[in-house]
Amino acid sequence: MIRSALTRVPGIGGWSDDPLWATFYDWTVEHPRAGGALWKVGINSDLRLLYRAADEIGRQPAGARILDIPCGGGVALRGLRPGQGVEYVAADIAQTMLDRTLRVAEERRVADQVVPRVADVGDLPFEDASFDLVVSFTGLHCFPDPGRAVVEMARVLRPGGVLTGSALLNDTGFRFEPLRQVGRVAGLLGPGCSASDLEVWFADEGIADVVIERSGAIAYFRGVKRT
Repeated sequence: MIRSALTRVPGIGGWSDDPLWATFYDWTVEHPRAGGALWKVGINSDLRLLYRAADEIGRQPAGARILDIPCGGGVALRGLRPGQGVEYVAADIAQTMLDRTLRVAEERRVADQVVPRVADVGDLPFEDASFDLVVSFTGLHCFPDPGRAVVEMARVLRPGGVLTGSALLNDTGFRFEPLRQVGRVAGLLGPGCSASDLEVWFADEGIADVVIERSGAIAYFRGVKRT
């Protein structure tokens, strides 16, 4: 499965139930001033880095194919421009998340470019080298096997294409360990990974020019698949 659901804490819910955490996360992203303050206090992270990373989507030329996995509530759609002329595949294992993404796409007037798809990141139903850009914002730390997720995301990326996203890393210091532990008990987080894990996985799958930028508990990554 794309996300771990080992245990569910009452009132929080698993990913397939559209958990309260997902709604809160989306709200913070869509309210830069208040959300930015909450990110700074809660996880010592700069929310503006998420906006900057999502801008990669808006730089794709007409005819490009983009994979967003897990699309969650559609926060990455802020990077997609009306009339951009791309195919944006919004993939998630939870239909509730896809429904939310489609509602956001309608609000942002980009629904004509968005193709929803139920998909498991550990076994993506897409051809090799079929996407120009793969984005995975706050996804790797939710997957039960993040290493396998990297293998699959790299497989469907064409040579010269970009893999980018963000993750709650395991090596961001003791301060954030309670957050990681609570997330795992709640069934919202998987085993996660460290920055060095990412570097090794990317190298193994031919992802070069890797940049990992830390911001509190979150790290933003970007790499290019070798030609």
